[in-house]
Amino acid sequence: MADSSITKKALASALKKLMSERPFSQITVINICELCEMNRKSFYYHFKDKYDLVSYICYTEFIKAASEKDYTDGFDLLYDMCNYFEKNKSFYRKILKNESNNPFYDYFKGWLMPIAEDFMKKIFASSENNQFYADFFTDAFINSLKKWILSPNPMPAKKFIEMIRSCVYGISKNTVNQIDE
Repeated sequence: MADSSITKKALASALKKLMSERPFSQITVINICELCEMNRKSFYYHFKDKYDLVSYICYTEFIKAASEKDYTDGFDLLYDMCNYFEKNKSFYRKILKNESNNPFYDYFKGWLMPIAEDFMKKIFASSENNQFYADFFTDAFINSLKKWILSPNPMPAKKFIEMIRSCVYGISKNTVNQIDE
């Protein structure tokens, strides 16, 4: 088990090093393996492709720790997430610039979706539309996050989350006021 972890960490480190030198789209599994002095079989024993390796990096650096925290406010989780992406901006910019068939988007959405579903259940009780709302919120958040990361001069993570919080609460307040009228 320890050898597996060491191998995965070495492959992750190699990918990060290569990404500091060139675009993600120009990095192959062979490049990663050569830098680690491993064969491709070792890579494919642990990961199905380089996107799977990116998902592993995100999991080990952020998702695992976030999953162990007890968040009382969803915006605290979003702030921690954005803070992580802000600190690793150059890495994720290269990942998110790759538009064609980006499995990282699906991985990240798969992790966020249960959180959004839980959030929607709290807001809408037992609405039959909760799945739609969670899907909408998750897509909107990920696309906003992507746009934020890819912007040439992104605002600080704290301000980004304050803007999202303000938007969500503003829409909610306006909706409640319209219902009460």
